[in-house]
Amino acid sequence: MNLGDFNELEVAREVDFGMYLTSDDGDLLLPRKYIAPGTRVGDVVRVFVYRDSEDRLIATNLEPFVLVGQFATLTVRDVSTTGAFLDWGLEKDLLLPYRNQRRNLRPGERVTIFAYLDETSDRIVASAKWEWFLSDQPFPGKAGDPAELFVAEETDLGYKVIVDGSHQGILYHNEVFKPLRLGDVHSGFIKQVRPDGKLDLSLQRQGYDEALAAAETLLTFLRQAPNGLLPLGDKSEPDDIYRRLGMSKKVFKKALGTLYKQGLVQLATEHTQLLNAAE
Repeated sequence: MNLGDFNELEVAREVDFGMYLTSDDGDLLLPRKYIAPGTRVGDVVRVFVYRDSEDRLIATNLEPFVLVGQFATLTVRDVSTTGAFLDWGLEKDLLLPYRNQRRNLRPGERVTIFAYLDETSDRIVASAKWEWFLSDQPFPGKAGDPAELFVAEETDLGYKVIVDGSHQGILYHNEVFKPLRLGDVHSGFIKQVRPDGKLDLSLQRQGYDEALAAAETLLTFLRQAPNGLLPLGDKSEPDDIYRRLGMSKKVFKKALGTLYKQGLVQLATEHTQLLNAAE
């Protein structure tokens, strides 16, 4: 049985307050409120297994926000002399011990953690020192590769990001043109693999690929605009462009140029007209 993960377990017997499931570690309780209607003795059920407030193994059909071996950004529910307690979607909060914290936390804060099974106590705990749990192997990709980006922490330079669940990278503030929240997962691209193994990242493709992707986005907006007229042009303010399209003015101008060369738009200083919009 995997503690801190989902398991397929057989219903061994039923009691007034729930059902006991059989496992290699002994029987464990699935409380009645978590039993799906129609479940009978002998059925195999999919449950998440953890320890309750009295350290007893217990099962639930609730979906936690994080499993053992995963990264997540969770909200601090309470703080005590033991550490911070995080809301992870279950009745019993997830403990973030003081030794695993970077700084003191307050209720309501969001913090990025890695969930793991503490070998000494056999409890599921969290660590805010999430870099410790990244791969120490060289990043297997190269510049230009697509990647899954998990926003882990904001710094003065930008956002620390967990790349493909295994390596650390950074999105620089001056290259991010939409709001990012801790815990967000975005599709992005590798800009550069640095000598120290860290990764410079981008939310957009670089160079010509970036222009093509932005042109497709702009074309979609033009087709949705009344009469194919979008009140954005070469002289529009960067904030207006970002608010409407979610892209920088530099990228917007690349997209305009691409569509113009394809004969799809007519350009003006303050607006862009889709040609043959009625067709």
